[in-house]
Amino acid sequence: MSRVLSTEQAKSAINQVQSIINGGFTDQISALDAQGKILSDPNTWDGPLAAQFRGSTWPETKAALDKARQELEELRTQLQKISENIFSAGGGA
Repeated sequence: MSRVLSTEQAKSAINQVQSIINGGFTDQISALDAQGKILSDPNTWDGPLAAQFRGSTWPETKAALDKARQELEELRTQLQKISENIFSAGGGA
């Protein structure tokens, strides 16, 4: 039989990770996206470096941010499922 253990410290850490994801980190990613869109508009910001930002820097960064947001949501969901399973199995209160 495999070991099932979930201490109060683990429960607290799970809650903290979920709180960070829910309470601000994904909001910050959305805020970065909004500012990146503004800077990607040549009517707002233009020139050789702005064009480089628009053409490669921002699209690459936005893709990484979108991937991070997706992975954070998956992490939050996995932690919730694991936590519920452990606590329902009698691993903690």
